[in-house]
Amino acid sequence: MFNHLSIVTLASLVIGCATHNQHSEVMPMGKIPTNRSIDMRGKTITPFILYYTVKNLKDMQEGEIIEVNTDKFEAIENDINAWSRMTGNSLVEMETGNTYQRYYIKKVNLKKPEKKLAMIISDPGLEMLLSPLGLALSAALSGTDVYLYFQGPAVRVLKKNFNAKLSGIQKPFSSFARKEMAKAGHLPPQDKLEQLKELGARIYICGGSMDPFGVKKSDLIFDDVIVAEYLTFLEVMDNADIHIFLQ
Repeated sequence: MFNHLSIVTLASLVIGCATHNQHSEVMPMGKIPTNRSIDMRGKTITPFILYYTVKNLKDMQEGEIIEVNTDKFEAIENDINAWSRMTGNSLVEMETGNTYQRYYIKKVNLKKPEKKLAMIISDPGLEMLLSPLGLALSAALSGTDVYLYFQGPAVRVLKKNFNAKLSGIQKPFSSFARKEMAKAGHLPPQDKLEQLKELGARIYICGGSMDPFGVKKSDLIFDDVIVAEYLTFLEVMDNADIHIFLQ
């Protein structure tokens, strides 16, 4: 019974991340001339898709169009529309096949008022890091300045060679979960942090949590992690537009 329940629960976790299609449909030529094209089929995690979209857009000129091919998946469609509205990059058109969607995105250099997101992360569990790091990446990809504060056991996430595991009784299935998540586009937590750093995120660590959870400053994956406690990050929160606390 124990193993059965664990696998069922784990399956429910991974199903939401799993790939939908295996490129079964041959895609016809696009209707609109484009300057670049990327194939993101097989991935259902929008921050993964948009990370490579944004990376390509950085090297493109205003008015140029990138073609982004994805699986046909409602969540991706809604997220790309939201990202377009938030960034000002124009979603010119979308084509839909039986198993795929093709997005035509025009680069627009639009200066928007600066926004800041401040987030506190307390749990280092593999499944518990999905939402905070996904939200942080989504914000950064949309042009929001991101500030992350790791406290309690979550300070371990910033330690070199950290390997996230599922929480509680599902811990033995961590390797399987990591593999399935990677297929969908969920990178390991430290890889997501590398992406966030590339996008300009600032990372803080609770100094009072470091020693109890076996983390030294020399262990940290980044040299510029800010060691602080509550007042330092409270000042950050005081100037932020969005506040997220995850425990």
